[in-house]
Amino acid sequence: MCGIVGWFGKGRAPDLAPALDRLRHRGPDGEGQWIKVIGDHTIALGHRRLAILDLSEAGNQPMIAPENDVVISYNGEIYNYLELRRELQSIGVRFRSTSDTEVILQGYLHWGKDVLQRLRGMFAFVLWDGHSQLLWLVRDRLGLKPLFYSLLKNGIVFASEIKALFELGVEPHINPKSIDLFLTYLYIPPLKLPFHTSKNFLQAIS
Repeated sequence: MCGIVGWFGKGRAPDLAPALDRLRHRGPDGEGQWIKVIGDHTIALGHRRLAILDLSEAGNQPMIAPENDVVISYNGEIYNYLELRRELQSIGVRFRSTSDTEVILQGYLHWGKDVLQRLRGMFAFVLWDGHSQLLWLVRDRLGLKPLFYSLLKNGIVFASEIKALFELGVEPHINPKSIDLFLTYLYIPPLKLPFHTSKNFLQAIS
């Protein structure tokens, strides 16, 4: 279990330290941050690490492929990562770690979004592709690994747990409709929310 936290939007990013501290129980083995200013926008990714597969510093996150300007913060377990690693090595990919995080990162570099079709496991990750200016928030098909987000006036915040969002400018409030749904069905079905394409969202916060 690891912790993901981050922010993308116009202006200066909020301090991620308080949010990462709220996720300390998810990753007691390490903490990392990566921040980049892109024009008048900023992308900030944070990670709390529980070291399992690669105990060395090579497995630290956020993990960066500097030559491609791609960064990932990941939580989960990819069951077929060794198989994917061998496939990537067969086409000349060289790995710096033995972690499944790097398999996702290198898989994205070579297969793009199609890497998702190859992943078998439980996972949530946030990936920033600086070349295409893409922020990618991903959760496994069954939602076994949590990933929450909230749209603010000047950006988007995301984290593995809701309480971390409260440290990034999200104001907690009660949704009466959600309470009604929970008391009726004992769970909350997906609610209809405004859909923001990355293009429209960037225009909205520009």
